[in-house]
Amino acid sequence: MFVAKNLLIAVAKILDIGLSAYMWLLIIRAVLSWVNPDPYNKIVRAVASITDPVLSWLRRQFPMTAGGIDFSPMVAILVILFLRYFLVKTLFDMAMRM
Repeated sequence: MFVAKNLLIAVAKILDIGLSAYMWLLIIRAVLSWVNPDPYNKIVRAVASITDPVLSWLRRQFPMTAGGIDFSPMVAILVILFLRYFLVKTLFDMAMRM
């Protein structure tokens, strides 16, 4: 049973780290949109290519603009926080009860 417990803990930790990293990429993307960076910069292109699939899907499913402000990064961050507080916590609790 200890193998399954350690596996669940490892999955929960990796999922938590991945969700945290993606949340920070979304925050960086939002800040970059305020300053109008060089679109040919490799870092700007990398951040955009990583975050565009989620943000464009959210924009297509739920039009979230008001007064020219795009709220899709905020919604994506809220979904990530929900997943971190619910899914990761549930995996940790399941592992601890084994």
